[in-house]
Amino acid sequence: MTTADLFDSIAPFYDEVHHQQDDIEFYRDLALECDGPVLEVGCGTGRIYLELRRAGVDVTGIDVSADSLEHLRDKAAQDDLAVDVRQADMRTFDPEPGREYALIIVPFRTFLFLQTVDERLAVLESFYSALGPDGRLALNAFVPDPVFVAEHYGEWRAQELEVNGERYTYRTRSTVVDTVEQRVRIRTEVLDANESLVVDSSYDLSLVSKAEFELLFRLSPFASWEVFGDFELNSLETATQEMVWIAE
Repeated sequence: MTTADLFDSIAPFYDEVHHQQDDIEFYRDLALECDGPVLEVGCGTGRIYLELRRAGVDVTGIDVSADSLEHLRDKAAQDDLAVDVRQADMRTFDPEPGREYALIIVPFRTFLFLQTVDERLAVLESFYSALGPDGRLALNAFVPDPVFVAEHYGEWRAQELEVNGERYTYRTRSTVVDTVEQRVRIRTEVLDANESLVVDSSYDLSLVSKAEFELLFRLSPFASWEVFGDFELNSLETATQEMVWIAE
């Protein structure tokens, strides 16, 4: 199953599962601070993208999932919001000729879908080339924590949802599938009220440490970068925090 297939399958449930993330204000404030258009990579069903549009930001969104983008467009239409979104992969996205972005955001660990060093460097170079003078890149990723992996990977984590008046159980399980390349697989299942399986899909993420991110930025065209431990830009001190990177 491709990443696009996965997110197509969970698109109807995505907003209910991920509506409580605390990153929206951070990315919105960054977008409002910059002088120029914004690109959101992995805009999905519009959790962040639509908040940027409501704030008046000139933002383009890309995502691999056509179904997720359809949900985004439906929500935008309900609020009479004009949107500029398209189906594209960050590995191959080609910006409009002559369009330079003041800010590129890659929220909610989307960068971790890149599986190799070559892919990560190529995408960073592509991001850099799409930025205008003084442009910035912002992304976030979890801190790989071997203690958490040892204690919790392999367990199902479930939550109850209500979507369009129907009850569902949404559950995920993470397992390490490649200890050398540091790759994990997240399996997602959705069961209806009769406990019938309506979604069964999985995707792989890479475990990328702070040191590896540092090396990637050193090898990239970016001139400077900072890492923080949360969306309030506190220092990164523990593995329970979220890495928040800003590069220029």
